[in-house]
Amino acid sequence: MTLLLMAATQIQAQIDTTDVASQYQMDEVVVTGSREATDVRHLPMTVNVVGRAKLTENQRANILPTLTEQVPGLFVTQRGMFGYGVSNGGSGSISMRGISAGAGQLLVLIDGHPQYQGIYGHSIADAYQTMMAERVEVLRGPASVLYGSNALGGVINIVTRGMKQDGMKTNINLGAGSYGTFQAEVSNQYRSGKFSSTVAAQYARTDNHRPRMGFEQYGGYVKIGYDLNENWNIYADADLTHFNSSYPGSVTAPMFEADQYITRGVVTAALENHYGNTSGAISIYDNFGFHKINDGYAEGKTPQTRLFRSKDALTGISWYQSVNLFEGNRVTVGVDYQHIYGNAYYTSRENGEVLETQNKQSARKHMNEIAGYVDIRQDIASWLTVDAGLRYDNHSVAGGEWIPQLGLVVRPTATGEFKAMLSKGFRNPTMREMYLYPPSNEELKAERIMNYELSWKQRLGAFSYGINLFYLKGDNMIQTINKQNVNTGAIQNNGIELEAAWRINSNWSVNTNHSLLHMHNKVVAAPDYKGYIGASYRKDRWNLSAGLQQISHLYTSVGENATTENFTLLNATVGYMAAKGVHLYLKGENLFAQSYEINLGYPMPKATFMGGVNLAF
Repeated sequence: MTLLLMAATQIQAQIDTTDVASQYQMDEVVVTGSREATDVRHLPMTVNVVGRAKLTENQRANILPTLTEQVPGLFVTQRGMFGYGVSNGGSGSISMRGISAGAGQLLVLIDGHPQYQGIYGHSIADAYQTMMAERVEVLRGPASVLYGSNALGGVINIVTRGMKQDGMKTNINLGAGSYGTFQAEVSNQYRSGKFSSTVAAQYARTDNHRPRMGFEQYGGYVKIGYDLNENWNIYADADLTHFNSSYPGSVTAPMFEADQYITRGVVTAALENHYGNTSGAISIYDNFGFHKINDGYAEGKTPQTRLFRSKDALTGISWYQSVNLFEGNRVTVGVDYQHIYGNAYYTSRENGEVLETQNKQSARKHMNEIAGYVDIRQDIASWLTVDAGLRYDNHSVAGGEWIPQLGLVVRPTATGEFKAMLSKGFRNPTMREMYLYPPSNEELKAERIMNYELSWKQRLGAFSYGINLFYLKGDNMIQTINKQNVNTGAIQNNGIELEAAWRINSNWSVNTNHSLLHMHNKVVAAPDYKGYIGASYRKDRWNLSAGLQQISHLYTSVGENATTENFTLLNATVGYMAAKGVHLYLKGENLFAQSYEINLGYPMPKATFMGGVNLAF
């Protein structure tokens, strides 16, 4: 930290603060945390923005590995080189500050619309593909006032791609590497006057580094937009992904025929308005999935005679309008409605016939949520902003919940801001917790968390840094006690997050982030310390990026015989522009060939490599 402050002092002496404020104002505009495009310096919450250049820098088909590196406090579990899957082993579980999306406590959005499995309530990690993302905005801390249930730990908002200027762009990416891994992606963007379109398709497969751990995925994305006039526009988009994943079991308890066939999709249509003093949108969305899972069998046991199947859908209508009533004021009001459907059952593996099971194992259920919210932001002075929000959410089974939020932003200099935030997050119980399997309990209520946060961020020319302190405390957490789900759990976490970035010159840039987490009640897949430092170099035809990540005291099991892991990962990518529009690349991951586990009993691969070509025309 001392080195950062020394560097800041040297840089500050060389710049004019008025120019800096102008330079960074446009770069810091976000939509997450306010619904409408807003200068992040006027928002009390902490938002990280990872742009498309960074998302594609290391040729990754999924956004989550890059977010794990770039966002302090965020961690994603893995068990192989590629592909997460949905079953045991915890792969693809996203956590923020010890709050887990695997339990439905961290919300993933696509253009502000919630995306999670309707029955189990968790995110599906393999559905978040780079091909559809223009940028990703990550709000650290509860965001339930604007986004409702599941946003206890924060939100990951994938902002989809769009074509802004007339013309056509096409990209093709082909890559192959260790363990029979292959990935291909093609995208086309087009705009002519008022019409625009984005179309992308993706295919990937790998054997991974253990037997019975193969993964194969197909994906497609399409977005069509039309500007009705200078104030109104419409768009519709659809994203569909299907993957086949094999679950090998732990090294001490291998599994056979544990296969998953998963299809996830989302369709959205929206009408947006943009005027001088007001903007808003009304949208309809449907997030759906079809799951077929063979639970497999242990060595020496007999194969399954039935398959688990589920269908789910999260259908919603969202309306909001944001208006500037007078100078320095912004009021946002909105209404959200969601219909959640789920059907879980078993079928005969031999003839596909639906099998009779116990009531709570064969559940066809519907739940509804309706909510209204208001958020008021007011600039009291050029250096002071106050933000207050309130939401009322009514769940057809769990009942109603009030969600407040209060924030303060102080800008003592043209390039720095101090933020204070108090926010509540909540999560309604899922269909699984209320209706499926013996522990289910229809009397469950919402989980709740209160978050208290202080932060400071400053931009000094090409250098920026920030520090964040947080404390969160939750009650009513759903736990299984005496073979029944009940609202008895508690959570209490606190920590510190640091980040800095420096554009050294036209060739070199570096960035780093660090997070320290203290958990009163330990959970798996949340490291006590996560640190990252990355560097990028570009000159002439060459580009190089490298990142060093340190994970310390990662819990792989908790309780009396808790186990932890410590490891250091070095990843690097080198690229060469062989001709106009022809970019060759070679990348390596875990170049130190570390032996480590993120999930207990699932050793990660040692050094892996991939090479390929990216064509642009």
